[in-house]
Amino acid sequence: MKHLLLVLLIGLQSISLCAQSLVPTDKLALLKGTVTNFKGKSLPNETIIFSNDKTKAEVKVHTDAKGKFEALIPVNGVYSLKYKNFTTDVDYTKMTVPADAQATYEIQVKIDPPVNVVLNNVYFDTGKSTLKASSSKALNDLAEALKLKSTMVVEIQGHTDNVGKEEDNVKLSQQRADEVKHYLVAKGIDEKRISAKGYGPSMPIADNGSEEGKAKNRRTSLRVIKE
Repeated sequence: MKHLLLVLLIGLQSISLCAQSLVPTDKLALLKGTVTNFKGKSLPNETIIFSNDKTKAEVKVHTDAKGKFEALIPVNGVYSLKYKNFTTDVDYTKMTVPADAQATYEIQVKIDPPVNVVLNNVYFDTGKSTLKASSSKALNDLAEALKLKSTMVVEIQGHTDNVGKEEDNVKLSQQRADEVKHYLVAKGIDEKRISAKGYGPSMPIADNGSEEGKAKNRRTSLRVIKE
């Protein structure tokens, strides 16, 4: 499913500074944002990232219980807006922050959070359930996201290609799903919020007739059971 994000940047001409927790300056504009889904439901505990296209500096914000956030961001720059999709940052759109002094802007963001996600950059040793060290960043990002989404319940799913005996593949996929669960629990996520299931080769997303397809089918994924 393709996920969309819409942004509306509106200059606010009259702002009561006493009502703000953050105050814009000559060099920093104040962004006041609201994040919802496409049905208008506020989305708490979402992560939006503003990445300066020139300097690559990032400003990361989390929405509150009402789906709102505030952030100070350098003026006179073009920013890529990203949405944290559990283990990866997804590029959506760009916005320009003018070089206006003491400016405040209102941002309206609409996103469609996924409920089924392939956990990119989670790798295991060949034929084993041992996580590679290169998986740490993605799994740490996932743990951070689950800490923010403190009521979310998920299933970690292990998948394989169709090479070898099916029962061996199911066993391996279960061991790998269990390993990811153990990692997250060790990072402070309540084990009651995570189930682990190995599906072996039963849920391919690509043709097992090619090496590229087999590589796509050897994956770890996440399914949101309860938000």
